[in-house]
Amino acid sequence: MRRKSWIPRRGFLLRIATRHLSPKQWHLWLFAFNQPSSRLAASRVGVLRRTTFCWKENNGFRNSRGRARPWVLGLVLLPLFALRAGAQGPAPETAPPLFPGGGLISYNSIFTTRGLITSLSGDIPLTARPTFSHQGDFNFTWGFHRDLDLTVLVPVVTSHFEMPNANGNPLSGGTGLGDAMVLVKYRFYRRDSKRGTTQASLTLGPKLPTGRTDLAAMNGKRLPASLQPGSGSTDFFVAANWTYTGLFHLRRLVADEDFHSLLRAQGTQKSRLGSDVESRFWLSYRPYESKNGPREWFIGPVVTWLHSQDDRIAPVTQSGSGGDVLLAGITSYVGVRPGMHVWLGMDWDVAHSAGATFMPVRRHISFGITRQFRLHFK
Repeated sequence: MRRKSWIPRRGFLLRIATRHLSPKQWHLWLFAFNQPSSRLAASRVGVLRRTTFCWKENNGFRNSRGRARPWVLGLVLLPLFALRAGAQGPAPETAPPLFPGGGLISYNSIFTTRGLITSLSGDIPLTARPTFSHQGDFNFTWGFHRDLDLTVLVPVVTSHFEMPNANGNPLSGGTGLGDAMVLVKYRFYRRDSKRGTTQASLTLGPKLPTGRTDLAAMNGKRLPASLQPGSGSTDFFVAANWTYTGLFHLRRLVADEDFHSLLRAQGTQKSRLGSDVESRFWLSYRPYESKNGPREWFIGPVVTWLHSQDDRIAPVTQSGSGGDVLLAGITSYVGVRPGMHVWLGMDWDVAHSAGATFMPVRRHISFGITRQFRLHFK
């Protein structure tokens, strides 16, 4: 069954686009649309709402592109829409790219808790991880081709490290800008059938050393590299994603796999943090979907495997600082209006390895909001 989308006729859009505009006026169009998942093909996206920036002049309205430079107002107002819409984290289905000409802004708030660690010397271990951290991810994605999109991800990181028997203040940490990532996703496989859609994609890109690396403890001593918001290194991110809709011939049952790795290089304080590998499998069911599609609800169990290699400080490998963690939890996405999703996910530690200085994730909570739109500059 295909979801119906309203596609306005060309003449109708032409009359709207040329209303109150002179031939030389440039204008910014911000379209909000309904594309909650990959089941809507890019060629069938329906425009449900249009927002044009205008001001009132005398007895009529003029487009904000008037005589002033048009892009200035667009750049000023676009962040306001981003704040209003939230800013994107994960999508219900990870394999499909954003449709051509589409934009996406989202905000994802991630809370991570790890177990406490002790040190015989009372000093903070060089491989210590935050016992509590919060990462706020600001995400902008642009779909520039049917099978390609570009993502810019900027995190703001708050980390706290607690060690009961530490010398001086047992709590250390701070807040700073994290390392930004620029990623390109390529969908290399798509197959549609009566059952549903199968898609697979590959994502590649660098993680840039934009983060803060000068946080210090209360005694003024610089915190280890593993407790800094940034790494000081240029790393490489690679991911493979697979989405299978209509599992067991149930149209509303979706299997989604996200397998990614962060390959690290040497960064601040001559430290090379261990490279990470993560596999996340989500089996989601859509118990509710409105007739025209803008409102829907996904929910299902999640199983995540995390692997971290040992850290390397100067020429010395810190044996036992890496390890494996198995997490299990539940994630839910809700489409609250056309083009807007909110989500909440929770994971708990099921099993982990027991390295000498390994600090496994105990609890992981993520929530956020994402807004999709169509942005045209003409």
